[in-house]
Amino acid sequence: MNPNPDNTGFPSDRSRELAERVEHFVRSVVVPYEQDPRCGAHGPTPELVAEMRAKAREAGVMTPHILPDGSHLTQRETAVVLRCSGLSPLGPVAVNTMAPDEGNMFLLGKIGTPWQKERFLEPLVRGEARSAFFMTEPAGEQGAGSDPSMLRTTAVRDGSQWRIDGRKMFITGAEGASVGIVMARTSGPDDTTARATMFLVDLPHPAVRIERLIDTIDSSMPGGHAQVLIDGLRVSEEQVLGAVDEGFRYAQVRLSPARLSHCMRWLGSATRAHEIATAYATTRKSFGKLLIDHEGVGFMLADNLIELQQAQLMIDWCAGVLDAGSQATVESSMAKVAVSEALFRIADRCVQVMGGLGVSRDTIVEQVFRETRAFRVYDGPTEVHKWSLARKIKRDALAGKG
Repeated sequence: MNPNPDNTGFPSDRSRELAERVEHFVRSVVVPYEQDPRCGAHGPTPELVAEMRAKAREAGVMTPHILPDGSHLTQRETAVVLRCSGLSPLGPVAVNTMAPDEGNMFLLGKIGTPWQKERFLEPLVRGEARSAFFMTEPAGEQGAGSDPSMLRTTAVRDGSQWRIDGRKMFITGAEGASVGIVMARTSGPDDTTARATMFLVDLPHPAVRIERLIDTIDSSMPGGHAQVLIDGLRVSEEQVLGAVDEGFRYAQVRLSPARLSHCMRWLGSATRAHEIATAYATTRKSFGKLLIDHEGVGFMLADNLIELQQAQLMIDWCAGVLDAGSQATVESSMAKVAVSEALFRIADRCVQVMGGLGVSRDTIVEQVFRETRAFRVYDGPTEVHKWSLARKIKRDALAGKG
């Protein structure tokens, strides 16, 4: 699988070597686990995760986007590696490129202190721990969702410590996580500008209680998605991640690359679903000829091929902007919308091409359909990104008139 949009090769020799090893591992070792009964409604069990990761370490593909010296691949290099990891929904879990860990590792690597990196980051990089990012809050309590300024969880100084209280919602991987990054409001109730701070937390913790695991349409992420009560959590000053009151700014440091990483991984899954649908359409006969020879089917697969290439180009473009030093807030919004919508259409066509088999769990096609549907909501719904882009269009237009 040549992931380079212009078909001239990989971004670098090291990315080629890593991508090829990850692809071989996922196809030969991880794919057979897809029918494992330890894959449940809230993701693979801890035992299955540990088993796959042991094999990833043995194969030398654990956390492939972070090099032995602690440096990261470029975003363009990461794109080809994470796409290969996504060829199975279990691939990112097995090789430790999965959300939220991948984004949390990126953030900790950028702004963590030496002590924080040793305590919290290194176990994540080794694949010995999982993490959770506590930002989203319940809609019924008017908490933060797509609008982080609505953050209701509070952190208040109490002597030499901070006390954190609040409730969080849809916290991916909270069940079984060892590392937590908690976003809490640190501005007072009378402040006109909302400010937030990030805190690092050892988990499990008696003051961080999982109230329930939420049943959702996706099922690839270990620990599922939880509703969490934070009640009287006390943390020290050294557990503040970055600077006090800079949480919203750090969230942007994390979110743009994390959005793009989702695009990378799910492009791999959509590619695999397309492969499965193509294999079915080129072997299954109906009305005297192969399914692919029926125009309605062949055209759907042709549309898939076009949109897979478009998604790849969009990812490569946004990755290049990030590599140039920009936060790529606008570009990542554009890529997230374009890629998530395209991958959902691709998965939907694969289900349609395969008919009854497509809606069954005999292949991963129906799971890819469910996961990509969720992706249109996660990391910002399509409509929120479009609203943000429209605001930029308006600002630029009005500035031009001045």
